Amino acid sequence: MADEQNIQNQINIELPEDVAEGIYSNLAIITHSNSEFVIDFIKMLPGTPKAKVKSRIILTPQHAKRLMVALKENIVKFESAHGQIKVEEFSAFPMNFGGPIPQA
Repeated sequence: MADEQNIQNQINIELPEDVAEGIYSNLAIITHSNSEFVIDFIKMLPGTPKAKVKSRIILTPQHAKRLMVALKENIVKFESAHGQIKVEEFSAFPMNFGGPIPQA
């Protein structure tokens, strides 16, 4: 009986090859309305003042909260295995990534 229940609760998820490659992002911008959260994933290049949104995820508030809880749980697991993740505090996103300022 329990095995039948587990089989009924399984979800078959396909991961296409192009999606499996992933998209690199080093900046996320989150906005929300009363009915949804929008997360834009962006790739910023050093010394480049312009960047493009590489992926946009739209979530219900309930799913956004579930994502937050899942991320927190996974960060705790990661840090217990690999040590604390250090995050530098800054007031604004550094447009030059803290590197040298380009000159022409």
